[in-house]
Amino acid sequence: MAPAKDREQMKTSAVSSGGNVHVEFEDGIAWVAMNRPDKRNAMNPALNDEMLKVLDDLEVDDACGVVVLTGMGDSFSAGMDLKEFFRDLDDLPYTQQVHKRRSAWQWQWRQLMAYPKPTIAMVNGWCFGGAFTPLIACDLAIAAEEAVFGLSEINWGIIPGGNVTRSVVAAMNLRDAMYYVMTGETFDGRKAAAMGLVNEAVPKERLRARTRELAKVLLSKNPTVLRTAKVAVRAVQGMPWELADDYLMAKSHQARYLDPEQGRSQGLKQFLDEKSFKPGLAPMRRGTEGEI
Repeated sequence: MAPAKDREQMKTSAVSSGGNVHVEFEDGIAWVAMNRPDKRNAMNPALNDEMLKVLDDLEVDDACGVVVLTGMGDSFSAGMDLKEFFRDLDDLPYTQQVHKRRSAWQWQWRQLMAYPKPTIAMVNGWCFGGAFTPLIACDLAIAAEEAVFGLSEINWGIIPGGNVTRSVVAAMNLRDAMYYVMTGETFDGRKAAAMGLVNEAVPKERLRARTRELAKVLLSKNPTVLRTAKVAVRAVQGMPWELADDYLMAKSHQARYLDPEQGRSQGLKQFLDEKSFKPGLAPMRRGTEGEI
């Protein structure tokens, strides 16, 4: 990747990390695309290794404020590459299989679910099987109305494994998850939005523009508080109310301590003293480092 200072001088630039992952930078947005369009962006060990490295680099790159995950061509991802990720590895000793496959679960849910920067999945086309895991691990998701989703594993004698089933039941209600896991039927972006698998579905020609709009909203927020908020939402899902109350109070204090913009003080000053901030009606003006 080019140095951050060079990218910041260009409105849009494109780089590639090894060929299986394509990255574009645009005004604080890193568009990260799985780049195997001839295979419907099926995820093989090489792609998984590269994606792990790309996300690791973007985590500390000041040119990246929001990560958008998508696929090149007409597909998001057809899931795991059946030949390279399964058949080619099945005859290897178990420890070698685990080594080759580790980067898949590392980036697809461990890394994405705990990622410090906001993430948006932009589902531009086919999204099948293993692709559900990184889709759901992203913070937000926008799909093309024409996108085709499917958990087709039941049709060829296996279950959705690799934490696909776990991710599905985290995002969809039980009846919907049961239906699509057990029947293997496909559904479109509109249905995905209706079930809560994605936040919204838009016509494909509007997909990138709508995703950009959402990314810019996230870029306008205080990054320290935004990072704390997204971590807190995931963490409190399984907590009792009493424990969640203590945890959220601690996270609130942590955000105030770590925030170089002193967003809380800025907000109170703009609301109480300057009368320039109206919560729920107008956004707070972002402060500068060290300003109170």
